[in-house]
Amino acid sequence: MSTPAISLPLSLPQPPAALRRPSSAAASTATRHVSSHALLAGARELVIQHQGGEYHLRLTRNDKLILTK
Repeated sequence: MSTPAISLPLSLPQPPAALRRPSSAAASTATRHVSSHALLAGARELVIQHQGGEYHLRLTRNDKLILTK
């Protein structure tokens, strides 16, 4: 008695594009880079509105950035 041959797929099916993780090249191009000088435009403080809350981005005397709620 012979055993029937089993056929296996050569590659696994790919998930839909919406579920795939972006490649590292795509992820790096999706991240925006903005200078603090462009954000603050000469001011020492910027208010960022996010999900109904306000966040304050402040430039200190030592040229450090502090983000507070």
